[in-house]
Amino acid sequence: MAEPRTPLIIALDFPEPAEALNLARKLDPASCRLKIGKELFTRGGPAVVEEVIGLGFEVFLDLKYHDIPATVAGACRAAADLGVWMVNVHALGGRRMVEAAAEALAASGRPPLLTAVTVLTSMEGEDLREIGLSGTPRENVLRLGHLALEAGADGLVCSAREVTDLRSAFGAEPCLVTPGIRPTNAAGDDQRRVVTATEARRAGADHLVVGRPVTGAADPAAALSALEAELRAAP
Repeated sequence: MAEPRTPLIIALDFPEPAEALNLARKLDPASCRLKIGKELFTRGGPAVVEEVIGLGFEVFLDLKYHDIPATVAGACRAAADLGVWMVNVHALGGRRMVEAAAEALAASGRPPLLTAVTVLTSMEGEDLREIGLSGTPRENVLRLGHLALEAGADGLVCSAREVTDLRSAFGAEPCLVTPGIRPTNAAGDDQRRVVTATEARRAGADHLVVGRPVTGAADPAAALSALEAELRAAP
């Protein structure tokens, strides 16, 4: 499997496996990893993951596990058996759940990275208050990030706007994955806390998740190349 040269992860957010695989075949595994989320996995199941891996890509299985510890541990073992590169859980599942996930993955022959979602990038302070969480998105990200990392997560999924705070709080070691990434001058779609790829890297993000700016482009490979060039040109 080719090792990607860039931090880019392209989100295969398609309703049908055939569409996702058609897009994947247009991209170079040396230039990006691919993310498979809930809709595509629900329709395509493990087979679509295996097909994407078979094309040479490392896969971020973005299912955001959130359940009782034993159930999440079992799901993580199944993900490891598929050969994925990264899985994630919701930090709101609590310490014991994250610990169970980390222990299950550690027992795998080739453990995927375990990342924890803190606050979804679609959520703002008003959304958090509505579900009973006090404090700002930043405060909740830091609190949940601390819990997840202590419990054994390798890193966090967070808005790029929180990366600087997370690096300050937790140092260089945690892997930080930032969704909601856009090229310069692109629209924000339905994710509110978004930044450009260059801004995210400057802030200290390790991996950048990009969706529609590449998958919705007339020429996805050219759009991916343009993002790579933007990152290379950044001072």
